[in-house]
Amino acid sequence: MAEPEQAPFLSLVIPAYNEASRLPQTLIQAQAYLERQSFATEVLVIDDGSTDGTAAIVRERAVDWPALRLIATAHRGKGHAVRVGLLASCARYVFLCDADLSMPITELDRFTDTRLGEFDVAIASREAPGARRYNEPFYRHLMGRVFNAFVRWMVLPGVQDSQCGFKCLRGSLARELAGVQTIDGWGFDVELLTVARQWGFRIVEVPIPWHHVRSSRIRPVRDTWRMVREVMVVRRNLRRGVYARPALPEVPEPQVAEQL
Repeated sequence: MAEPEQAPFLSLVIPAYNEASRLPQTLIQAQAYLERQSFATEVLVIDDGSTDGTAAIVRERAVDWPALRLIATAHRGKGHAVRVGLLASCARYVFLCDADLSMPITELDRFTDTRLGEFDVAIASREAPGARRYNEPFYRHLMGRVFNAFVRWMVLPGVQDSQCGFKCLRGSLARELAGVQTIDGWGFDVELLTVARQWGFRIVEVPIPWHHVRSSRIRPVRDTWRMVREVMVVRRNLRRGVYARPALPEVPEPQVAEQL
């Protein structure tokens, strides 16, 4: 899908569920950073059926920030919120951003750096050379590494950190991937990256500084088990051809009038 004329350069997509306590500061920092940039942006907050004041906070902030837009959905999970945001985006690039800003928003510079080249998907990595983790409990790090080893073995060999919530995708590809995404839960990252690789697109890992946030929405034991099951679904779908890339519509040959 081509970007519309005069589309912004970057769509910032922020999935949010009951983020009334953290979102105000996140939006303040995002606005301050983005309004210093030379490129045009849109900011989409996808409210995943929050029961607190998340939606009201976004609406209030949007009064003085025209680039900000709220999209409200029923509560179906982060994967569903991301899919809604990708499909609603219209920019040349789409950046997925966690509402807790565990990666400082200023680090987005790393993803617009020309040294990345013409990437298709650039994923923030806590494991790539040069990355730093701050204040993360050892058990959380260990669980993350075990899960990622499982992901590499099952569907994504070579990708060291599929689960960090900060990812930049070429806009047209992001919207195409969202069209075949099936997973609504936390395992959506694995699915999107698996499909992108299946279609032959380039994935690069970008080292970042990452700060552990205590009030993370992930429940380590329960959500890790669910993510394992979702990885198995991705592997099964891959084997069954579920992720075959939709064929482009055929363009009819131009009709040439007969010469009399």
